[in-house]
Amino acid sequence: MDNTIKLTDSNGHDVYFEFLDLIEFDNEEYVILLPIDDTDGEVVILKIESIDDPDMESYCSVEDEYILNQVFGIFKEKFKDEFAFLED
Repeated sequence: MDNTIKLTDSNGHDVYFEFLDLIEFDNEEYVILLPIDDTDGEVVILKIESIDDPDMESYCSVEDEYILNQVFGIFKEKFKDEFAFLED
């Protein structure tokens, strides 16, 4: 199964990510992505937005720190035995 997702940034550049998980929080869906070319190991959390085309999805950044922390907390709990998470 190919877990690679290609997104286009606001400058028109293609950026590749590894899809790690889909998290539902507060009746919204969020994707957890790991940049392929990034060696920091920091994930990206994006909210899934619906658009008119049922075959496509739109992702938007999440600015709310509370939502980011809650979604990442769910992800960490779900994968606590598979990843070595660094604590703040």
